[in-house]
Amino acid sequence: MIAIPLQPIPAQAFNVSLDGQPCRIALYQKGDRFYTDLSINGVVIVQARMVLNSVWIVRYAYLGLVGDLVMFDTMGTDDGPNYDGLGTRYKLYYATPDEIADGVAS
Repeated sequence: MIAIPLQPIPAQAFNVSLDGQPCRIALYQKGDRFYTDLSINGVVIVQARMVLNSVWIVRYAYLGLVGDLVMFDTMGTDDGPNYDGLGTRYKLYYATPDEIADGVAS
């Protein structure tokens, strides 16, 4: 799995290459929940998807991402992240299809 660096701020957007896929990821807090948007080559893959601890973000290969994204609470089991813990307590990872199949990210 590849860790994606995050900043401890309530809203951020950045470009990252994931397994050769040019991605744009936006993470933002609304109320007490975190959401994400993901696009590949300018095509929206998911929009306003709630980010929950240990739950796949994209979930379905037919949406266009090879692999998937997941956020883990590394210090507990909170359902969702708080912005001040992004990058330290709450970490975002990209997992390849092989890693997902092998159960590495489960």
